[in-house]
Amino acid sequence: MSRPKFLPDNFTLALAGTVAFASILPCRGEAAVAVDWLTNFAIAMLFFMHGAKLQREAIVSGATQWRLHALVLLTTFVLFPLFGLAFKPILSPLVTPTVYTGVLFLCTLSSTIQSSIAFTSMAKGNVPAAICSASASSLLGIFITPALISLIISNHATSGSPWATVGNIVLQLFVPFAAGQLLRPAIGGWVERKRNVIRFVDQGSILLIVYSAFSEGVAEGLWHRLSISSLGALLLIDGILLATALVTTSMISKWLGFSREDRMTVTFCGSKKSLASGIAMAKVMFASSTVGAIVLPVMLFHQIQLMVCAPLAQRWGEKHR
Repeated sequence: MSRPKFLPDNFTLALAGTVAFASILPCRGEAAVAVDWLTNFAIAMLFFMHGAKLQREAIVSGATQWRLHALVLLTTFVLFPLFGLAFKPILSPLVTPTVYTGVLFLCTLSSTIQSSIAFTSMAKGNVPAAICSASASSLLGIFITPALISLIISNHATSGSPWATVGNIVLQLFVPFAAGQLLRPAIGGWVERKRNVIRFVDQGSILLIVYSAFSEGVAEGLWHRLSISSLGALLLIDGILLATALVTTSMISKWLGFSREDRMTVTFCGSKKSLASGIAMAKVMFASSTVGAIVLPVMLFHQIQLMVCAPLAQRWGEKHR
């Protein structure tokens, strides 16, 4: 029996189920402390696996196209935050201040690796360049995102000073990532053979982080402060951001004279935001009471970008056959 087209993928359903479970049965007391420790371990494992999966050969093969990579990084870490700030006077009244803080946080995140590469491949774009660009974005985001947050988000929203935040990010995210990359020669073959296991670890880690974040949020009255109309407004805000990014990357890459294959790479790498990095970073960077509301824009944007970009990539790929 084929899966209905309107039904989201299993991971999206699992995310929704995790949020619902945390809303009904949030962890409290000693259980919350245990889940917090387990979540920190899950974050480390998530980035360790990302490091172990990263193929240096693919990065080297696509690293020569510096103009393409510069444009992707410019879109990801400069234009996106500017979009978030430019739309703030118009869109921020539609949601709570904490939720719009989450929107600004979304705008500072790195590109996602898996879907950027997958959509570029579907659209018959430059896949080696996509691997290099998305991987570089993910790695640089560990350092750039905290710096951007300190510039565009008020200090009371974060869990500490900018330097302390960067230190925590390096310790909890970059060190495991670097360890995974260093151990790739020894475990890379196993990682390639056990992709289903690695995928389970990745998704399981994200679900655990989401449960921990929303448990804290529910305890602080998240759903009492966030109405159904606010959720609808957040969907609209995320949709506007994605549409703006898609149009901008497509127009600029064409104006700069990139080939058709490179334009596909710029469009799909420059318009994506990483759910994995966003969930993990939010847990490290923001106060526990606000994390649930702050990751909502990231979670919704993740689903919107999949639903919009998958048919776009397929359509553009079919045109180029």
